Amino acid sequence: MSVQERVPAELEVRRVRELTQGRRYAAALDAAQALAATAPESRDVLYLIAVNQRCLNRLPEALATLERLEQRHPRFSLLYQECGYCHVALRDAPRAIDAFLRGVSVNPALAASWSMLERLYRLTGNATQTATAAGHLAVLRQLPAEVVQAGSLFSDGELTLAESIVRAYRLRGGEHVEALRLLARIGIERGALDEAESLLETVLKRAPDYPAARHDYARALLGRQKHLRARTELETLLRLEPGNSRHLALHAAACVGLGEHEKAIATYRGLLADAPEAADLQVSLGHSLKTAGRRQEAIHAYHAAAAARTDFGDAYWSLANLKTYRFTDDEIARMCAAESALGTGLVDRYHLCFALGKAFEDRGAYAESWRRYERGNALKHSEGRYRPETVETNTRRQIEVCTREFFAAREAVGVPSCEPIFIVGLPRSGSTLLEQILASHSRVEGTQELAEMPRIVEDLQGRDAGADDPSYPGVLSQLRPEDFLRLGERYLRDTRAYRTGRPHFIDKMPNNFRHVGLIHLILPNAKIIDARREPMACCFSNLKQLFAGGQEFAYGTLDIARYYRTYLELMRHWDEALPGRVLRVRHEDVVEDLEGSVRRILEFCGLEFESACVEFHRTERSVHTASSEQVRRPIFREGLEQWRRYQPWLGALEEALGDAPEHYRR
Repeated sequence: MSVQERVPAELEVRRVRELTQGRRYAAALDAAQALAATAPESRDVLYLIAVNQRCLNRLPEALATLERLEQRHPRFSLLYQECGYCHVALRDAPRAIDAFLRGVSVNPALAASWSMLERLYRLTGNATQTATAAGHLAVLRQLPAEVVQAGSLFSDGELTLAESIVRAYRLRGGEHVEALRLLARIGIERGALDEAESLLETVLKRAPDYPAARHDYARALLGRQKHLRARTELETLLRLEPGNSRHLALHAAACVGLGEHEKAIATYRGLLADAPEAADLQVSLGHSLKTAGRRQEAIHAYHAAAAARTDFGDAYWSLANLKTYRFTDDEIARMCAAESALGTGLVDRYHLCFALGKAFEDRGAYAESWRRYERGNALKHSEGRYRPETVETNTRRQIEVCTREFFAAREAVGVPSCEPIFIVGLPRSGSTLLEQILASHSRVEGTQELAEMPRIVEDLQGRDAGADDPSYPGVLSQLRPEDFLRLGERYLRDTRAYRTGRPHFIDKMPNNFRHVGLIHLILPNAKIIDARREPMACCFSNLKQLFAGGQEFAYGTLDIARYYRTYLELMRHWDEALPGRVLRVRHEDVVEDLEGSVRRILEFCGLEFESACVEFHRTERSVHTASSEQVRRPIFREGLEQWRRYQPWLGALEEALGDAPEHYRR
């Protein structure tokens, strides 16, 4: 639906609501049903149809409408509340209670459902449950009305409206801790994790014994990849509430972030012993097993997740993302059925599309494979807010600010440590292979894609910076020599949690290519390696990859092409401003001449040659990226020209890349 079509539809929904509130139920129902002809999937339209059917005492029709609504929007709490009202009208107390309970399980701020539960439990003589419902109702009545209203909207996914209500409440001087916590939870959902972290710190200063807020704080810390601090918070919670499954699951996630996979695996298995049907936990267990190199156990966990929830897209994508797994006919049929089902949510749908793309690719059905990849990218792109102009503006500013003269005036201002080795570039460029080669050396530790450098940039950028007028990298010219020293010390301190004591460690965050200048300033002796792959192969590989988070540029042909061209432009600038500072390693060269490439990389890093680096696939270590299974095998050539199987559908990509295929070797 276009914007022009959507606005009149929203106005008509508002008119139907007004008719309903005015008790003009027949007119409201006629208007809602007419609207349903043009918006059959609309949550609000189906809900209003059901409400007016009930008010006209057409109860079987109302329940049938609510069943359709549940198939399409199973996380909408008001549908269960309305179902409860229908069963009350039918004098079916047990079903009414069940419906209202389902509503409050989705939306704990649903005051009307708690009120009905209190009445129904009292009528059925259940004193304990009556008191429980009354207690929940009492808590809600103590909160500001705006916070209750916004909390209810938040639970039903209405983030924008919920946020506007809470922010308006705060502008009027409202500072209730629950309002701050709700604003933080909205921030977590939207990825505004720095604001969420700050808000929750304020909440915990005012209410240090508030477990739910501390749990949310740990979530925000995990989202910002502050794994050590998150684990500390969760250990505090577990001392207060030992055995709490929500805290334990987050604690396991913190352990994963710190590379402690055996601890995480033990925790996940313990949780699954009590809840074997918990599909999310099965997938998390599978991820840890995969990272630890226990492939068959990971497959078993992913299968268990898919069995527990048949439309669980992440379970199927996790199997596909092993890269070496092959789907059966039956699995493909189940995925196709789930992807086309009306009740399948957006996130599950695009996970299923990417999994099906891989499944059909493995069978040589490239046209159908591309159709699935293309649909998955479109669905994923629809929920993103990526703006290529933001990256291009940053690139232009980097070139303007970080000149050769700029660096000459700030020579050796950071920490002179030789410990870090940065591998930068685009995702799917062969960086995991380079990491595995280096991590096979006795003096080098492989960690993961560390978030410390992007977090330093985020702090330099400032919370209120606009995308069109960013303060970074311009702010670098305002920093004093001691500031660069402090930032280098901070980086080394914050990355210590991921190390076990080897002299060197790898930071494989690919997007750090945008911050080579900052890396040079705060860590002038760090090694920087640019992992580069032929543009058509690299961009196509990104288009068929569903990333666990970030990399929003990878879900559109034009976006990934523009990003690749921007990457080439910026790396060309670093070569000119910092000659010899970055070692360029092309994936094709590594495949064609492995030992020669290994010797070149080790020499650049100041390391003696070790044959284990050539036999990298024998190295047993945790590998966190999508290439984890591939780097556990000897080097292979199949991926170099894989994109050519899809060439009939990649004309737009070739055109958008322009002369990049000619210039990427410079």
